[in-house]
Amino acid sequence: MTSLYSDGLAEITGIRKTAFINLVVDLKMSILHLLLSEDRIWYRKRLGGAVMNITEDIKPVTYLKNQAADVLKQINETQRPMIITQNGEPKAVLQDTVSYQNMRNAIGLLKLISQGEDDIKQGKVKAQDTVFAELEKRVKENAKEI
Repeated sequence: MTSLYSDGLAEITGIRKTAFINLVVDLKMSILHLLLSEDRIWYRKRLGGAVMNITEDIKPVTYLKNQAADVLKQINETQRPMIITQNGEPKAVLQDTVSYQNMRNAIGLLKLISQGEDDIKQGKVKAQDTVFAELEKRVKENAKEI
């Protein structure tokens, strides 16, 4: 990591650079683990899903056409995605709404972390004291208006 990156982290957090860097790495790994976990019990508890079962979760498009209600029931009950094939090639993935929303939330967190890292690298940082002072000022101004 560059010194600008490390210095920015230390300035923002007020904690040791290495401790904050380790925290960011741990957070990234936890999010990736959520997305890629093969530990069925942990994954079900965290995302409400389960690891794909290849024999049950890959079906041809004709199966989807003929058994649409059963497919929807299966993906909602198991919270496993289903891959739909056409001419033997994967063409689509069907997923229940809860798992989809959890995936979108995890991706959103990863994007926020990435944007924050870019801001730090570009020097777009403020000291913690400055940020809290600005927030307190805004709260007081808004309280006067009410």
